[in-house]
Amino acid sequence: MAKSKLEYIWLDGYKPTQSLRSKTKIEGDFSGKLEDCPLWSFDGSSTEQAPGGSSDCLLKPVFICPDPQRKNGYLVMCEVLNADGTAHESNGRATIEDDDNDFWFGFEQEYFLWDTSINKPLGFPAEGFPSRPQGPYYCSVGAQNAYGRYIVEEHLDACLDAGLNVEGINAEVATGQWEFQIFAKGAKDAGDQIWVARYILERIGEKYGVSINWHCKPLGDTDWNGSGMHANFSNSVLRTAGSKDIYDKICQSFAPVVKEHIAVYGADNEMRLTGKHETQSIDQFSYGVSDRGASIRIPIATVERGWKGWLEDRRPNSAADPYKVAARIIKTVKSASVLEEVA
Repeated sequence: MAKSKLEYIWLDGYKPTQSLRSKTKIEGDFSGKLEDCPLWSFDGSSTEQAPGGSSDCLLKPVFICPDPQRKNGYLVMCEVLNADGTAHESNGRATIEDDDNDFWFGFEQEYFLWDTSINKPLGFPAEGFPSRPQGPYYCSVGAQNAYGRYIVEEHLDACLDAGLNVEGINAEVATGQWEFQIFAKGAKDAGDQIWVARYILERIGEKYGVSINWHCKPLGDTDWNGSGMHANFSNSVLRTAGSKDIYDKICQSFAPVVKEHIAVYGADNEMRLTGKHETQSIDQFSYGVSDRGASIRIPIATVERGWKGWLEDRRPNSAADPYKVAARIIKTVKSASVLEEVA
């Protein structure tokens, strides 16, 4: 009887930014189906999710895909439950009030490959900064500009082999900074796929002794870009609108809830959303066609298609929880009065 390795993955209780955790369960004659993944438990006292005297937390499998790096392996994304089966307070996926699959998401996940020996991005000198400022590294090729491509390419292949909907990769503006993009429908699937892709990347980094830095501004108050997780989104209304007025009204629905969005768009975002480096200030809201300095960018392709397409919220940062980001966007777009008018 063949035995399978099920890697149960979950988010811990660390604040303000959760970390990934995982452990392996061996199952005999496993079907490969989510419904055949049993509930499991772990010691929540070691993950800031339970006191030592009552430390059991439950793992509820919610997403499964092949594990391309292990023989007979599967990656199993889980929600964390309390011992009584209720959702744990750290469980962001369980807070999704509306998982409307009419909402499509394309997340642009930026990150830095980090040289732990000098505590700087891959490609940085041990002292000071690279000889050239940011710019030559964006979508670059060549050993003088692109650092860590071997990790990025291995990650891309692994994600595709796992069946994740990766739509592309590119080198980003800063040295050692990269991006991958994932498309999914609904808040839950979008979050599941981003978290599993992050997990795979972390594990590949282990292999090469390179850590993955998800912080939105790891180089601090310098003239180097931070990292975002730009959220491209659409629903049937946006995809078929054919009207600038409809787009204006949907964009305007975001203006009264800036604080609610920033609350789930990742910790330390004030370091990144400064009004510089292709960002809007954290306390301001703006939108515009092809404007990378706006809170929400209306892609030029949307306009060229006759106002039929999608929007890009540029404020979520690289360490944000995609479950919470997608859920908040759905809630805000559905609050727009124009949706009732076109329904």
